[in-house]
Amino acid sequence: MSHFVRASKFRHVYSDPPKPENSWTGFRLATTTGEQCYIKASAKYFAIAVSGGGGPFVVCDINKPGRFDGQQFKVQGHSSSVLDFEWNPFDDNMVASASDDSTIKLWQIPDGGLTANLTEPLVDMRGHGRKVTLLRYNPTAANVLASCSGDMTVKIWDVEKAEALTTFTGNQELTQDIVWDYKGDLLAASCKDKNTRVIDPRTGAEAAAFQPHEGSKSVKLTYLGASGKLATVGFTRQSQRELKIWDPRNTATPLSRVDIDQAAGVIMPFYDPDTNMLFLTGKGDGNVRYYEFVDNDPWAFSLSEFRSTTSCKGMCMVPKRANNIMGCETMKLLKLTPNDGVQALSFIVPRKSDAFQDDIFPDSNAPVAAHTSDEWMAGSSKDPVKMSLDPANAGSAPGSNAPKKAFRTVSTLSKELDEAQKRIEYLESKLKGASIEY
Repeated sequence: MSHFVRASKFRHVYSDPPKPENSWTGFRLATTTGEQCYIKASAKYFAIAVSGGGGPFVVCDINKPGRFDGQQFKVQGHSSSVLDFEWNPFDDNMVASASDDSTIKLWQIPDGGLTANLTEPLVDMRGHGRKVTLLRYNPTAANVLASCSGDMTVKIWDVEKAEALTTFTGNQELTQDIVWDYKGDLLAASCKDKNTRVIDPRTGAEAAAFQPHEGSKSVKLTYLGASGKLATVGFTRQSQRELKIWDPRNTATPLSRVDIDQAAGVIMPFYDPDTNMLFLTGKGDGNVRYYEFVDNDPWAFSLSEFRSTTSCKGMCMVPKRANNIMGCETMKLLKLTPNDGVQALSFIVPRKSDAFQDDIFPDSNAPVAAHTSDEWMAGSSKDPVKMSLDPANAGSAPGSNAPKKAFRTVSTLSKELDEAQKRIEYLESKLKGASIEY
């Protein structure tokens, strides 16, 4: 009897248990609960909400683990709890925060981290009628941000102009998740009414709607890269967790269905379009399952599972350009735990060679926008800008050395306006005096 073993470069991916010296501990976490992942990371920093007045959150350097005594500097400009964060994919120092106070604020973290409490945002966006629960940046268009709220709407913002571009009102109950497709042309949103809707974000119109799972618990989503397929994780009517893969153009039946287990935690999916690997971790779980996606039947192959007895409160994926490339670190997840702080889970492809492994590290998304918000709104559709992950080619992405867009705070603009006004008054007085003498 022959046994066929499928060939895969990622069949032996593994992750060692995180070491205490490589963790961030000592946080007094906020007690807010909801649909969010509770932690978000850029290639430089990660943010988590902590307890205290005004909805504070801390920003930590992802390369400097350690213990915090609660006295570290915070970002605190909201009047109520912060529910979600989102780092700008084209600026590792810029983070947006969503709050129970119904506002979205944009913050600029200085190089090297905070040296004082940050209380003044760059931008203050108001438009939702109730708490703002989730934020997602467009993966290709500069300064385009999606948000959803307890007012049942999904809004698309131009954060540079601090204005809402479009509003989707098709969800009649709370939105559970929102996710952009690979090019940022479509937005999928799951709702408490059990339906998932595909939205045209440029118009706010519904493009498609279907019910991916029969269970009443949260449904989480992720697009599977350039394939255009959509992965959903949810529950059966008997509360069994399951993964389904869909073609959004035909949602009559799923392309694939994978039974997971009978646990109660909501599963958060993370997809790496460079390796076609899908990572699943549940809130309250200690394990991380990972699969390899292929764009044909049977669609998903189970690879392995990282096991841990430490439960997960939240999880986020670190941008690929921050990984230890020469150490063959193909994925880095930051795991927020209830009692043990933040742990880094490093997923390694075992290789003997010390050379750059171009077969497992193809060109990846660069921190460069493919088009402006105005171009995107006018219908421009582009793939993400790519960059080489080879350390020998660092900074080789088109435009990677270009200066970032400079945002200025309201107080800075007010000060400049006052100075300009005084200058105008001075010049007018001089002009008036010269006219009288003449």
